[in-house]
Amino acid sequence: MSSFKIVVSVMLTAFCLLPVRAQQNHVNIDWEPQKNTENLVPLSANIISPEVNDDHTVTFRLRAPQATDVRVTGNVLNRITRERSLPLTKGADGVWTLTIGPLDPNIYLYYFLIDGVNTIDPNNTYVGFANMPAFSMVWVHGDAPAFYDAKKVPHGNLTTHFYHSPVTDGERYMIVYTPPGYDPSKTYPVLYLMGGSGDLPETWTMHGQVNFILDNLLAEGKIKPMIVAIPNNQLIHRMHPKHTELSFPLTEREFMEAIIPYVEKHYKVIRSPHGRAISGLSMGGRHAQYVGLRHMDVFGSVGLLSAALPLSDTPVLLTPKAVNDSLDYFFVGAGPFETFPRARHEVLHRQLDSLGVRHEYYVGGPGAHDLQTWRHLLYERFLPNLFKDIK
Repeated sequence: MSSFKIVVSVMLTAFCLLPVRAQQNHVNIDWEPQKNTENLVPLSANIISPEVNDDHTVTFRLRAPQATDVRVTGNVLNRITRERSLPLTKGADGVWTLTIGPLDPNIYLYYFLIDGVNTIDPNNTYVGFANMPAFSMVWVHGDAPAFYDAKKVPHGNLTTHFYHSPVTDGERYMIVYTPPGYDPSKTYPVLYLMGGSGDLPETWTMHGQVNFILDNLLAEGKIKPMIVAIPNNQLIHRMHPKHTELSFPLTEREFMEAIIPYVEKHYKVIRSPHGRAISGLSMGGRHAQYVGLRHMDVFGSVGLLSAALPLSDTPVLLTPKAVNDSLDYFFVGAGPFETFPRARHEVLHRQLDSLGVRHEYYVGGPGAHDLQTWRHLLYERFLPNLFKDIK
């Protein structure tokens, strides 16, 4: 073998031994995407930030030599400090740095405050968006993939559907999850799942990780195969002065006149209450309560994730026998760090108990009013208890 061939052979062997993961490389859907494995700066960035270490600490960096004050804020701080923001320290090279933690493994959100201006981390390629300005995301990894991570299991598909709405007189969209092995000749139950105030359908797929949660639960044999339709429940500008007054009846109309007809035209689904569920987080949970309990001839399951309306807004609850006779499953869940005696979900739970309305009440998970809680609620309680009687 010539010396040239030997060199090429050694180089190829060395290349094959290189890690296939690197900081923010976006090659695979990685469960530890911000672990620094090759010390490479993301394309077009000028520094590594954030850097997540195996001891669960996180280092933030920002090159901003002209800035006078740089801070980090967001739910990444919730479990480690009562402060709303923490300062970074400026080095002689103009790089601001802060290490926090250790943090429990999870997906967190954060912003930089640069001289009082709220902004994303310009070096972090994991950015989320909704019906509000973008935010940065940080994956604090554990020792193995979590229940919300992409694992080596069969995966379902996400399809974006565009449709004309007679309610808004415009073009709208929804994202639909079909389970792995989806067979169009079979009939499936369907869950209609909504985001919260200021969310878009991508909230559930982009950092809610709902498709991977469903994939993993199916692989574990814990849920029935189902279709999940994730509509956009923003029916009026979120800052409209009559948003609350108008959004609930508009959401009801959108479901009855557009969303359900579209899904049932394009997918073979069970067309009875036993095969339909409606749920949502925060405002989406209140929408689910309003729509679901006003249409128990349409929905057989209702899930409220960190949400509750007063009984006066869903007067059917004042006739508990109707609810108990109609619903297969009524779930009210929340996180421990948002639960206190006057919390809306806690008040509703006590009222339901006093009326004898059958429901499951669950407080659990690592979070407050955020996706740390809502991912946990889906995985641990709500999804495994849906459609149990469907063969």
